[in-house]
Amino acid sequence: MATQHSRSAARLMMAPAVFLLLVWMLVPLTMTLWFSFTRYLPLRGDSIERGLTWVGLENYGRFLSSSSFWPSVQTTLLIVGGILAITVVLGILLAILLDQPFWGQGIVRILVIAPFFVMPTVTALVWKNMFMDPVNGMFAHLWRAFGAEPVSWLSDASIQSIIMIVSWQWLPFATLILLTAIQSLDSEQLEAAEMDGASVLSRFFYIVLPHLSRAITIVILIQTIFLLSIFAEIFVTTGGAYGTRTLTYLIFQRIVDSQNIGLGSAGGVYAIILANIVALFLMRIVGKNLDA
Repeated sequence: MATQHSRSAARLMMAPAVFLLLVWMLVPLTMTLWFSFTRYLPLRGDSIERGLTWVGLENYGRFLSSSSFWPSVQTTLLIVGGILAITVVLGILLAILLDQPFWGQGIVRILVIAPFFVMPTVTALVWKNMFMDPVNGMFAHLWRAFGAEPVSWLSDASIQSIIMIVSWQWLPFATLILLTAIQSLDSEQLEAAEMDGASVLSRFFYIVLPHLSRAITIVILIQTIFLLSIFAEIFVTTGGAYGTRTLTYLIFQRIVDSQNIGLGSAGGVYAIILANIVALFLMRIVGKNLDA
């Protein structure tokens, strides 16, 4: 058992890392809060050295009353919800498939996991140019082979395209978590249910799915936290056009395109609030499942 001396030594050794982590987190957050209460327009001569004009809650009011704010929030939640639905459903199916013994199982598992290690920018470029290009993309050639007119995915089905691209990237993560959960399932339960005459669907809904509930909630929680800040895929493919401007992309436009750092910082605070609301809601769901 650890003594008081060893615990004190451990805290002392961990203190520098904890301090650096707090500084790394708190300094950007503090600067964002400060900028959100000021007028900071670099193109108009505003600078930190000259001092920034305090405007109070003006930036928050302007960002909230913007005609782009609520549509961007709606788009963000729509994209996140679509990705979660696809990754969870397909993740369960793939996990069940990969849990079955078959020749080349190890190679297939590596291929399934591979997309998760591809950079978001590279993923978006591959899908944009190799698959979704309306002239030379693989989907266009496939459509023509069946005598159909190719689809301009990124303009005619823009949100669906973003959901498809990001789902492809995050599906391996969901599959890994769910596969681990399935492998911890006692096979004797399934064998007993099969001997009692339970069908495949009955065994899935009454044994497998309840066993996966905790893993599913963890997948939803972790993916939601990351997906709320989705940016690279939209920047590379649609540039926020065709109704794909999320809250994160709107903040980017306010800061970079409009060079209004104060207004963009206020949007960043709104994004933090939204992420915390969603995270708290999901944590309650996770907590209920873990206590069950």
